[in-house]
Amino acid sequence: MTIAGFLYPGYSAEGDYPVFAELLGPGTELRVVHTLMREDAHRVDALLDVGGDDVLGEGARELRALGADAAVWACTSGSFVFGWEGASEQAAAVGREAGCPASSTSFAFVNAVRALGLSRVAVAATYPDDVAGRFAEFLGRAGIEVAAWAGRGIVTAAEVGTLPPEDVLEFAAAGDHPDAEAVLVPDTALHTAGVLDALEERLGKTVLTANQVSVWEGLRLAGDTAPREGLGTLFRAGAAETAAQRT
Repeated sequence: MTIAGFLYPGYSAEGDYPVFAELLGPGTELRVVHTLMREDAHRVDALLDVGGDDVLGEGARELRALGADAAVWACTSGSFVFGWEGASEQAAAVGREAGCPASSTSFAFVNAVRALGLSRVAVAATYPDDVAGRFAEFLGRAGIEVAAWAGRGIVTAAEVGTLPPEDVLEFAAAGDHPDAEAVLVPDTALHTAGVLDALEERLGKTVLTANQVSVWEGLRLAGDTAPREGLGTLFRAGAAETAAQRT
């Protein structure tokens, strides 16, 4: 049994994780611990608080008690706002408290792009522009070229979590760029588990979403690298144990 643990801020699209668990099939458990969100806002100061060591440390210790084989801080904006070095320190601290390998959604995006051999992407972000721009900078630090990025300007995770599937499809398509090899859709508050193949069919290219890469990263760190169907190109390709690290 593989147990992947996730620290998830507040409540918005946590329903994606039971959907992923069902699609992954027997032999895999996804355990979600909800972490404190003092203020629901895609604003830098609020995001720095959401991803603080005190908040994540408490959740990570709970994952340790649950027997997690790997831990992922399942929040894109609450990791990349710390910058590359800060996000690396954040993930390392989670790993120490959880007693297992750890990462975050921001690094999961980087590792997924590298594992698929991609180098140029477009970003369709739900965030306000100042926050979305920080994600593009984070990707650039990893050597990933961002052909285009756009923010939708949604301030709260709660609002993002209400977007219906048809809106997600339209939003991702609007964020595409002809030079991009893939479209990245950050924000774990966005429901995407049920539309991964539909997204790729609509855009005609690889689409990576926040909850998707978070689950993939958790399984990868736990040593479960088997390919799966129904979860987009990323899962069909499996996860090489040598996928890029936080360097």
